[in-house]
Amino acid sequence: MPHRTPASPLVLHDAFAFPGGGEKVAVTLARAFGALLLAGEYDPAAFPPDYFDAPPRNLAAAVNRPLAARLSKTLAMRLAFARMPPVAAPLAIHSGSLCLLAHARIAAPQVLYCHTPPRILYDHHEFYMRRQSLPRRPLYALLLAGYRRAYAHAVRAMDAVVANSETVRRRIEHFLGLPATVVHPPVDTAAFADLGQEPFYLSTARVDVLKRVDVVVRAFRDMPDKRLVVVSGGSELARVRALAAGCPNIDIRGWTADADLRRLIGTCLATVYIPRDEDFGISPVESMAAGKPVLGVREGGLTETVVHGETGILLPPDPGPDDVARGVAALDAATARDMAPACRARAALFDTRVFVEKMRGVVDAVMEKRE
Repeated sequence: MPHRTPASPLVLHDAFAFPGGGEKVAVTLARAFGALLLAGEYDPAAFPPDYFDAPPRNLAAAVNRPLAARLSKTLAMRLAFARMPPVAAPLAIHSGSLCLLAHARIAAPQVLYCHTPPRILYDHHEFYMRRQSLPRRPLYALLLAGYRRAYAHAVRAMDAVVANSETVRRRIEHFLGLPATVVHPPVDTAAFADLGQEPFYLSTARVDVLKRVDVVVRAFRDMPDKRLVVVSGGSELARVRALAAGCPNIDIRGWTADADLRRLIGTCLATVYIPRDEDFGISPVESMAAGKPVLGVREGGLTETVVHGETGILLPPDPGPDDVARGVAALDAATARDMAPACRARAALFDTRVFVEKMRGVVDAVMEKRE
């Protein structure tokens, strides 16, 4: 089948289901390179009208796979990418992992911006397998084995691989045996401002099993004199809300509009962000851009962004509620205020302008090799 040629480069992203860090990366890449956005899933209701210059093209809607969708949304997206119509383009940038399965359908120089090798396939494989019911496990293992083979093949077909952090670069080297260039994700630092201090701490992490928001909530249940605001959603939201029931000092709001989120970041004392071995973590940088220190954890990408004792406090790996409580006690209003200048200076190193400049350098090198 002949390849259809679009007028612009392509940026492929797994799914636009909520406005998270990976989604910001994909949109920034599309703007920087004047690219068409392709996605395996797109929920328009989850995004404000001005989030995109042009909305993504939803491949799952174009490649209808109702049986796959009933079995697994991930499987439906895999098929959508693997069976997308052939296309030729001046450039294709993959921002994700499922989207890589479209690589054989694209005639173009191709770059992977890797948020992480899929943790369900590699370092957290056993964790996710244990969460499946016993009857589902054999089929689940079979699907993951096929996905892992396809993913590894696709990564090796790329003209360049970019990791979003040193943490992810090491994973790529360990699991795939490939080198990668590190380009940290973009943060629109000018969008965040220090709006003073109000007596509350802010959690912006997605509420899922790897983000440890439940640990943060448990800590604040035992600190009735400290206020916590949680502004995100996710698969564990109902459970975390149940944990906070009866605690007037804990306000769990779910997903929050961007303007409200920026106001909360700008007025909090500090943010609390303690995910398990985070790939990078844009939220801590947004916090520092507003002059707000981060109560984080000495794992993953936070070791590359938060400077312990200068722009926040890093708890020991695998922290419990008591560790969080000690961190909150150490990160009081006066300490947080003193850290504000260092926070803003640190955040500037991860500004969108820096990201775009480095990604242009990666693309230019790929194009030179192709000539």
